[in-house]
Amino acid sequence: MDAVTRRKFLITSGVVGGAALVAGAGAYTLHDILATADHPSAGPGDRTLVLVTLYGGNDGLATVIPYADRAYRDARADLAYDGTEVLQLDAETGLNPGLKGLKARYDRKQLVIVRGVGYPKPDRSHFRSMDIWQTANPVRPADTGWLGRWLDHAGRDPRSAISLEPVLPPVLAGANCAGAAVPLGGVSVPKSVTAADLKALGAASAGEPVLQARAAACFADLISVDKLVTDAMDADDDDADHGDDPATGTGGAQATLQAQLGMVAACVEAGVMTRVFSVSQGGFDFHAGERTGQETQLRTVDAAVSGFLDRMARTERGRKVVVVIYSEFGRRVRANSADGTDHGTASNVLIAGPSVRGGRLVGDQPSLTDLDDGDLKFHTDFRDVYAAILTDVLGADPGPVLDGWPGRLDGLLLSA
Repeated sequence: MDAVTRRKFLITSGVVGGAALVAGAGAYTLHDILATADHPSAGPGDRTLVLVTLYGGNDGLATVIPYADRAYRDARADLAYDGTEVLQLDAETGLNPGLKGLKARYDRKQLVIVRGVGYPKPDRSHFRSMDIWQTANPVRPADTGWLGRWLDHAGRDPRSAISLEPVLPPVLAGANCAGAAVPLGGVSVPKSVTAADLKALGAASAGEPVLQARAAACFADLISVDKLVTDAMDADDDDADHGDDPATGTGGAQATLQAQLGMVAACVEAGVMTRVFSVSQGGFDFHAGERTGQETQLRTVDAAVSGFLDRMARTERGRKVVVVIYSEFGRRVRANSADGTDHGTASNVLIAGPSVRGGRLVGDQPSLTDLDDGDLKFHTDFRDVYAAILTDVLGADPGPVLDGWPGRLDGLLLSA
């Protein structure tokens, strides 16, 4: 395949455009990350943060369920779960039945649930609320993320924080430094392209422009990533006791998050310098038919996260991993007429890992009758959770990162 044909192929596939688009925002290949294996800054004592974003507004009241509250049953009608259906945490609260793996973590004191998390004057727009969560600034628009500012203040290499999502999320963008974007998605190829052609696409070509050469290198990396992702997913499938159930129809969605976490596991085990990984799962905006749909999505998340933590428990580095799961907002208390829920406000943050002080519900369940225009009133500012993560997981002073926010959850996370 000659250089002209290859260039046309790369442009058509979006590889040249994609590489050029993100080149200034932390474009790295997986091999760039794995090249830092056994880096001195990735010693066994260093903890690793895995941030799991649930896009679409996950329903907190259908995740951590106040099943004994009459107001919950009255407001939710057919969406409500009773005490025989939930995975009971105590006499009043239970987890969604799709979260069996995380319930086992809770029982082993490796999961802490922070309830009523939000921010003042909440915004019900997906985009604005996610921007607020990721920039940690509910007052005015910000152009840096809270973990990007951690990179700035720590003076760290961009590979210290990477995203395995399609684009670099705002949370990893700093003023002077940005995390590295290492998307796992491949490119679509015509049926006429052979395996030999694919290999040639990733080979260097004399005299080609720098960006085209970089794009070709990225394409070669995609081929390697595909094998690593497949291997990682196969390993998770073999090891997980709560793996994908074909009857639930979760296979395709699960593969996305499972692939991301499988790659995180491979990087942690290799001892790369990365301290923060950002992964995500979408599809939580259930305005209709929520009960079955959300339970299926939560089962997907549960299998991926629990399988990942099982794998991490086998190594010293892996046991230093802390997983934080959040969404841009919860849902309204009352179900709508389509057996779904609309955009709400306060929700839960789930924090899991072997070193987490788990088996606890932090913060009271917000009242289901004393509402703010039909929505839950928050009582824990998300910046308090971030301050605890910065202190306990990343060993950083939260003040400069969170604009002087003091943090009120000392000792929230770690048991040792």
